[in-house]
Amino acid sequence: MDAIRIALIVGAAIGVCANAGDGRYVEAAEQLDSTIAENYAYLDELPDGVLPKSDVLTAEREAVHDDRTLLAYAEKRLASLADHHAITGSSFRDSWAVVPTYTDLWVVKKGDQFIVDAVRDGSPAEDQGFAVGDVIMAVNGLPINQAVASFWADLGLAETPVRAGYAARVLVAGRRDRARKIKIRNRSGTVRELVLPSMYDLEEVERPPVSVCRSDARTVIRVNNSLGDPRTIDAFDDAMRLVPKGDNLVLDLRDTPSGGNTTVARGIMGWFVTEPRGYQIHNRPAEQRQTGIPRQWIEQVLPREGMYRAELPTIVVGRWTGSMGEGIAVGFAGLGAEVHGTRMAGLKGSIEDLRAGETDLTVKLPTEMLLTASGLPREDFIPEPMHDDQLILGVC
Repeated sequence: MDAIRIALIVGAAIGVCANAGDGRYVEAAEQLDSTIAENYAYLDELPDGVLPKSDVLTAEREAVHDDRTLLAYAEKRLASLADHHAITGSSFRDSWAVVPTYTDLWVVKKGDQFIVDAVRDGSPAEDQGFAVGDVIMAVNGLPINQAVASFWADLGLAETPVRAGYAARVLVAGRRDRARKIKIRNRSGTVRELVLPSMYDLEEVERPPVSVCRSDARTVIRVNNSLGDPRTIDAFDDAMRLVPKGDNLVLDLRDTPSGGNTTVARGIMGWFVTEPRGYQIHNRPAEQRQTGIPRQWIEQVLPREGMYRAELPTIVVGRWTGSMGEGIAVGFAGLGAEVHGTRMAGLKGSIEDLRAGETDLTVKLPTEMLLTASGLPREDFIPEPMHDDQLILGVC
């Protein structure tokens, strides 16, 4: 137990006011701001290129006095970045759902409307008949434009196009502990109000790291949101050994919203190289801010002994291809593979766990920018449209 905690316990025991303990949390909140400003890789892309400030956020920060108020402030501070890849390491029961892992609708703003851009396969939204092109009219009884405006007003910040899309996706994903009521208008003009359960309430079905299906000389290996699971490497290796010679191989990354790690990614891509190949570029802006000297490097994928296939797979992606799934997709594109589907999640950078002062709270913050081997920001990568004959690719 650290000295500060001992002091607080002793102070409480003798009836001394513990206001001195509050200062530790206020300091942690202030240090959190400094940590984000110093380390966030995409600071220059924020309005005015600085950490968003408002009287509301300042008051929230100054009111921090314990673990709960620190976490509440951290959630709002990270929301101010409008970056789905920036989240807290812990949460409340009623915190907003994490996007894209716990959402089934991808929403974008077009003009004055918020449009469904994608619906997750096998999700409550798909079961209820949501479709691409539906217009979101209201969430939980509040008109969507008003709800989005209120989201940012609660932080004391002005709405921007980037912030509007971020807030809309968070709002339709909803609070973790309750159902969502969403009013939509479909392309034929029919208006419906539908209730969707929280994705956190769904019973988790145990699945293997990868699934394999084969039809018409085509083998599909689908990754089941397992890019952070070391067992995925062995499962992928086993699947690859069973691919018949001459089959067209498809790697389906449409269910990788939770990202993963580069070890699994390189394990997969290592099957398709005979020499070291660069697959993504890392850039760490914090070092340049601190020293004036930029830092950038290329990460390579290396061949794996006894494991090689000359023919590259076709890669299939979508809005629930996130983080490391996106890294694999752009890595294969750099190797010459075709990447088909819709825009991916567009999660920015590589995240790092950072502590908030001398507390147990951590935040997951993108601290490195990630680019394709040719220098394109990963989040700007656009896949080729799906061919008609690829539309038969269901879920294995």
